[in-house]
Amino acid sequence: MQVTQTNADGLKHEFKVVIPAGHLEEKVSTRLAEVGRTVRIPGFRPGKVPMGILRKKYGSSVMGEVLESAVNDGTQHALDEHKLRPAVQPKVEITSFKEGDDLEFTIAVETLPEVKISGLGDLALEKPVAEVTDVEVEQALQNIASRQEKTEAAEKTHAAESGEVVVIDFLGKVDGVAFDGGKAEGYSLKLGSGNFIPGFEDQLIGAKAEEERVVKVTFPADYGSDALAGKDAEFEVKVHEVRKVVPAVLDDELAKGVGLETLDELKKAVREEIERDYTNLSRAHLKRHLLDQLAAQYDFGVPEGMVELEFDAIWKQLEKDKSEGRLDAADQGKSDETLKEEYRAIATRRVRLGLVLSEVGRENNITIVQEDLNRAVMAEARRYPGQEHLVFQYFQKNPDALNSLRAPIFEEKVIDFILELAKVTEKVVSIDDLRKDPEDETASEAADAAPKPKKKAAKKKVAAEE
Repeated sequence: MQVTQTNADGLKHEFKVVIPAGHLEEKVSTRLAEVGRTVRIPGFRPGKVPMGILRKKYGSSVMGEVLESAVNDGTQHALDEHKLRPAVQPKVEITSFKEGDDLEFTIAVETLPEVKISGLGDLALEKPVAEVTDVEVEQALQNIASRQEKTEAAEKTHAAESGEVVVIDFLGKVDGVAFDGGKAEGYSLKLGSGNFIPGFEDQLIGAKAEEERVVKVTFPADYGSDALAGKDAEFEVKVHEVRKVVPAVLDDELAKGVGLETLDELKKAVREEIERDYTNLSRAHLKRHLLDQLAAQYDFGVPEGMVELEFDAIWKQLEKDKSEGRLDAADQGKSDETLKEEYRAIATRRVRLGLVLSEVGRENNITIVQEDLNRAVMAEARRYPGQEHLVFQYFQKNPDALNSLRAPIFEEKVIDFILELAKVTEKVVSIDDLRKDPEDETASEAADAAPKPKKKAAKKKVAAEE
């Protein structure tokens, strides 16, 4: 095998590989002999089939196997010989081959840049924290109570008020024609909930049982259905019943309704849940501060192939958001050229940060163990109460889905490692400040763990375990 480097330009390398015809023929003959020991051909005992017949019957497929193996071996040899770490799958092109002649092919590969990590202990980070107040706990309890409230039928002469429930049939029409999704019977609607089109609920205030009304509304311009967006509509509504809301009382019985024994236990559980929420918010801000500092500290060329893969994922999500009317306000009105320029910069930063975190993990032997994966699966299962067993089955039957958890786990472990070294100080802030999107704190474009378009576009971690 002859390997010649034909180009070395930064992270881009190209090679020409020549594999002698004799080497290929030897591999083909060896493989045909293996086939001959097991294949059954009428008129011949196993292991006694003449090589000529084997070559005629299986030569073409065996040659395909040998060529594929030779290309893989030659590519790996070129990478190993020059101590290169490919960033993406190398591009291989066979330039010359005819049976009986040498195999010639070229390899084009982008490599990972050399990243020198230093000064992690010098990072100075600020972690915003907020205290859980009794007012917030009380508000959370009231929210729980509102979900436990009951209703009772009002007198037929009672006029519906905001906050009460009307049980209705309705049929919606645009230009006198009924439309899909505009009909329901026995629907319970809480007036003032904002669940229906603006203006719909207001026009039912004062309605009584057995009353019929025509409700006139205009669908919002940004309504999810293009066929209805901005259109005037009329709903024929029949009120069957008006029901008054009976508020739930904050007591032990309410606590038992949500699986606890006493109101004090419920208060404690609510406070702990809010504290966990605040802890997660604090970490999100702290992580953003860390990523911003790393982005400012490390500036090196990144593989174009990795950037394109990242950008393609972002752009695909953005186009999906655009088609569903969920494009960020900041992106609306911009040309595709402008958006592509902005998002390619985001993709570049994400790749660069991913390489930094990956190198920190590699240098410090940070790895993923089975226990890490088990915890991640448990966390996913907790997101679907009552369906946990289905989540477990999904990951058991889909190894690729399980492997997809590795990159975010690895990233969080690397972040934890860096934070242990960095100088972190706490700053008490208001809950409003803590709840602000960490992405909005700085002007730089982020590569965070759960990006939303502009920031939300590709839901993937910035680092991947090598």
